[in-house]
Amino acid sequence: MTETHGAGWVDSHCHLFITDRDPQPLMERAVAAGVRWMMVPGVDLETSRAARSLAAQHPDRLVWSAGLHPHDADAWRATGADISALAADAAAVGECGLDYYRNLAPRDVQREVFRAHLELASALHKPVIIHCRDAFSDVYEHLEYAELGEQAVLHCWTGGTRWTKRFADLGVTFSYAGPVTFETGETVRIGARHAPPAQTMVETDTPYLTPPPHRQEPNEPAYVPLIGAALAEVWGLTIDDVAAHTTATAHRIFGGPPP
Repeated sequence: MTETHGAGWVDSHCHLFITDRDPQPLMERAVAAGVRWMMVPGVDLETSRAARSLAAQHPDRLVWSAGLHPHDADAWRATGADISALAADAAAVGECGLDYYRNLAPRDVQREVFRAHLELASALHKPVIIHCRDAFSDVYEHLEYAELGEQAVLHCWTGGTRWTKRFADLGVTFSYAGPVTFETGETVRIGARHAPPAQTMVETDTPYLTPPPHRQEPNEPAYVPLIGAALAEVWGLTIDDVAAHTTATAHRIFGGPPP
């Protein structure tokens, strides 16, 4: 396991409640691997409530967010008011965004609900956690208009050089996950060269996208240093430098648990 002895790590995106595993040992292994705290994002009303509950049980290790994933955008009319009320007490809005790969909700509905999340984040002065899959152009257009700067967090960023440069010019925050470590992730790694370290975080997206050498296992926050190690190689920095940059960014964006 790749660890660090300096700033420690933050897992900026892990779904500890979307798993049949007990979150407690996952958090304990994460702490042993040098992970100081974790963000647990909601993806609908039920999981946003679950994220709030879990974070309340572990206020020294977890912060949480409330939002609606684009797969379920059709549910916004029924649940949007409740999600918005939860977000007022959360560290962030989201996970939200656009997914044109699976298209599980109509694209026009996805865009409408994404705009609602961006407006909510702006009104609450909170960061917004954004899912972007095969939707770079439309996400860019929405963020260019919203002018949220670093408060716009591009979760599990997989853009290549062109889109990474364009989004970096908007001042967004990038969050890298398992794909930057994959054998098939060369495009992501090449793009990551253009992501400013001071605008970047690391995440696991637990239980998904497990980095090697654990590819056949469910993901967990203890593996987030492996993401940092991949970025260290991309950027030509030490692993401690990457931990310091990404942890400082996470504190600046999400605040983190009370000291």
